[in-house]
Amino acid sequence: MTRRTDAHPEMTRPEVGAPFFSTWRVGTPERQRATVEAIAATWESRPWPAEGLLGYYVCTGDDGTTLLHHSQWRSEHDYEAFVKVHRQERVDEIDVAVPGIERLELGRYRHYRSGVREAETRVPGCLVIVEIEFEGPDPERQRAWVDAVFEALESDPNPRPGGISAHFHLSTDGTKVLNYAEWESAQAHIDALAAPGAGVGSNSPQWERVQTYPGLKRSTVSRYSYALGLVPE
Repeated sequence: MTRRTDAHPEMTRPEVGAPFFSTWRVGTPERQRATVEAIAATWESRPWPAEGLLGYYVCTGDDGTTLLHHSQWRSEHDYEAFVKVHRQERVDEIDVAVPGIERLELGRYRHYRSGVREAETRVPGCLVIVEIEFEGPDPERQRAWVDAVFEALESDPNPRPGGISAHFHLSTDGTKVLNYAEWESAQAHIDALAAPGAGVGSNSPQWERVQTYPGLKRSTVSRYSYALGLVPE
């Protein structure tokens, strides 16, 4: 069967071969809450749909209009099998409960690198999703940019307090990087952005290189709050 969990997803879980991220636009905070409950009711009333699905997590956007979905699959093949048999009936039931949901692009990624302090025990109060898009596919550039971020983090003379972890994922089409970052709170992230420097980094040559990397097309930053975790019994 399916059960809820308050535990945040384990982003470095080795069995996860296909981490997916997608966004739904629902319009208002009230519809955010209603959609989360519709998802929970739909999934909890059915058996867990696939052995290859390790966990499914939903977060509410601080903008009051969006939901972030993160699913952890063993492989893309497991996901495709789920789509053929189980996905549509779940979508239909959720749409009956909350009509008019706009489902945006499903992003297919692979985990690349994570930064977590040793013996870290803080529970995230805020999730920050940073999406980087490059001008055309280039897997080598994806990896090199993430490596440049780690170089900037490790050499930062004034690291921002409040950050817990950063988990970098590379899109399978070679054009994007997604950082799933865990913070103590939304205010800690807001304070980090307000500090001197661009973004959450200091004014350093390493951070300037990250921000002006050749081929970098655009970046977006969105904050979310954990709302629902679903896992197999």
